[in-house]
Amino acid sequence: MKLLYTPEAFHDLKRVRKFIADNNPEAAQRIGSELVEGISKLKDFPHIGRQVPKAPNPEMVRDISVGMYIVRYLVLENEINILRIWHKREDWASL
Repeated sequence: MKLLYTPEAFHDLKRVRKFIADNNPEAAQRIGSELVEGISKLKDFPHIGRQVPKAPNPEMVRDISVGMYIVRYLVLENEINILRIWHKREDWASL
């Protein structure tokens, strides 16, 4: 299973790391690595996340928690598209 990041998800990952790095560069590195590692597990377990009921196709659009972050992704036949990444306390609708 191929894992792809949308431009928005890539931007989210950079935004999260920068926000943390402003106060603690070591934590930013650690959390960034934990996010990437957690997301990579989707290659083996693509349906592990919970369905997003309001999505047009809820069985294909899912959310997974990785630490204090939510990762929204789309499961296709041979690939997983990481759509967005946000902190659980963030107002994700405004992202």
